[in-house]
Amino acid sequence: MLHTDIRTEGWVDRLPVPLRPYALLARLDRPVGTWLLFLPGVWGILLPGGVLAMERIHLVLLFGVGSLVMRSAGCVVNDMWDRDIDRRVARTAGRPLASGMLRMRHAAFFLLGLLAIGLAILLQLNPLARILGVSSLLLVGLYPLAKRVTWWPQLIMGFTFGFGAPMGYAATAHRIDAAGIALYAATILWQLGFDTIYGFQDMEDDARIGVKSTSRLWAHQPRLFVGACYALAFATLLLAGWQSGCRLGFWLAMPLPAAALIWQIMHLDITDPRSCLALFRFNRETGLAVALALLCGLIGR
Repeated sequence: MLHTDIRTEGWVDRLPVPLRPYALLARLDRPVGTWLLFLPGVWGILLPGGVLAMERIHLVLLFGVGSLVMRSAGCVVNDMWDRDIDRRVARTAGRPLASGMLRMRHAAFFLLGLLAIGLAILLQLNPLARILGVSSLLLVGLYPLAKRVTWWPQLIMGFTFGFGAPMGYAATAHRIDAAGIALYAATILWQLGFDTIYGFQDMEDDARIGVKSTSRLWAHQPRLFVGACYALAFATLLLAGWQSGCRLGFWLAMPLPAAALIWQIMHLDITDPRSCLALFRFNRETGLAVALALLCGLIGR
């Protein structure tokens, strides 16, 4: 059976026919990407102390909608850049632009609509968070080019998808300090690890068409590389918690995400694309475990 992560069944299949290609273009059939963009923002919102609960809840809701919209926009940009490459990769050949279901002008108008909604959400944040949000668009636009010029596109993805962490921190604390920087570093390393796992699905096609990735670069030592990424991510998460003054609950709860990261490393099999996809998706639960630890760390602050 052809391996693909595109899901045309379920609720997408119940949409009106003209809307289905747009739902697929925005990856609405695969919400894990939205979660992985959303969770670093939640971490940033939960890390600072001295913030009212209702303010945090309001920001979490804004970041939830914003993550859905901006992840969709990022997918549109990515597919606009990569439509020719996607046609030559088995897993992505059925994407709307690669398959011809949509034309470039359709994607462009859809992208403008998504960016307009994103701007409306961004304007509800404080000035520092707005500046960070606008600056992140540069990363969104450049990320699809990274695989053409560097063996480290997953690192660029980490900077891009992880940008919610400093944005959430700035929106809550009205500043960026050492704790916020440490949190961003942890997010980048975490995402470098799990996106490398994701990339193991496409190594044969990537090698055939000349696409570079950390998955190909570290295919001879995958557990060592992903394990190093996750170990450093966990260490910098602890550093962020310490710098922010997280209470005892944080330290008691952090073994849970540590176990989730170790479990991924132990079960990594780069010869099994479906297993790699399952491990990648498991990072939603891993990120939720970190959010739970940060929430526990707020008790008594």
